[in-house]
Amino acid sequence: MDISVIIVSYNVRYYLRQCLESIWLSARKSQLEVEVFVVDNHSPDHSVGYLRACFPPHRYPRLHLISNYQNVGFGRANNQALRKATGRYILFLNPDTIITEQTLSACFHFAEEHPLLGAMGVRMLSSKGAFSFESRRGLPTPWVSFCKMSGLCSLFPKNRLLGRYYMRYLDEHAAARIDIVSGAFMFCRHDALRLTGGFDERFFMYGEDIDLSYRLLLAGFENWYLPTPILHYKGESTQKGSFKYIHTFYEAMLIFFKKHYHRASIVLSLPIKTAIIAQACMALVKQQGKEFLNYLSPSQDKQPTEICYYGPEATHAEILSKCEEWNARITCLSDVRQPAPERTAVVAYDAEHYSYSEILASLEEKNLSLATYYPSRHALILYNRIYH
Repeated sequence: MDISVIIVSYNVRYYLRQCLESIWLSARKSQLEVEVFVVDNHSPDHSVGYLRACFPPHRYPRLHLISNYQNVGFGRANNQALRKATGRYILFLNPDTIITEQTLSACFHFAEEHPLLGAMGVRMLSSKGAFSFESRRGLPTPWVSFCKMSGLCSLFPKNRLLGRYYMRYLDEHAAARIDIVSGAFMFCRHDALRLTGGFDERFFMYGEDIDLSYRLLLAGFENWYLPTPILHYKGESTQKGSFKYIHTFYEAMLIFFKKHYHRASIVLSLPIKTAIIAQACMALVKQQGKEFLNYLSPSQDKQPTEICYYGPEATHAEILSKCEEWNARITCLSDVRQPAPERTAVVAYDAEHYSYSEILASLEEKNLSLATYYPSRHALILYNRIYH
């Protein structure tokens, strides 16, 4: 087996189906042998049953579903599948991603040309087509972490001393050696994982990718960034501004320091806990402010969404018939090169007509929120909601 793809899922079955479809397309295009493991952490949306109906075993024999009876965390769930995987390379992939038809081939051949490669990340794009800074990161040493928590990293993003956390001084369109690979897309040499071990299960969520990347470096492997694009909705199942996220993220950082920088962790414990409280308070203020604005303008949420749909003319009538159901004003165009109207908030693409590569290239140019439409199942997938 060439590549084993491992996906840990929780309550995002429609995004996951889209992700799997992009994997099968990429596998066929690359002509590589690919197997896929989906580990479901007890999703309340019945993801496993849904996937079995969408991808029956007789048609998808290389799709393996593992259903946990509780949420065991990101690292432990990945390790469950890792023990069963047979690929020369392992791709840890988030369910809220779309890879292109070239992704697997590009990563496989790059890894073959770099025998010391331990892990590799790619050029991740947000649902608005913007470059995601998490695509490559520096090792969060005490100094780098201080720059991140203090805001110096944001103030001087391209300074090699102060902005190393996101390494924005590197060209996003060029391959480069990096320290930390994001767990959202982490392409690893299986032999390197056998030597260093899988994810540290003490991390429940967040920080596992940092720890594994660092252990690969310590073992003498190289971590790389490859500028082939993918889409990452960036945690549709996670509220990034919530207290729970902030607390879990910084607690994971503290676990990492205690493990790899024991002396520094004693000094950093108070600043990290202070950062948790400060950012949690900011998140609470933002949340209350948003609710207050919604209270003052309750009609805002009821305003129709301005959607520009790109697809063949044969689908236009069906799309236009959805205006009332979707509470949307829809403009239909047949060519992605045509500009969207100025008022447009969302660009929707017929994902059964355009390739994912074409969709991502067009999305980057338009810098608007993405939606993908699947005519065969009448499903519209946005970054924050699903119509089906």
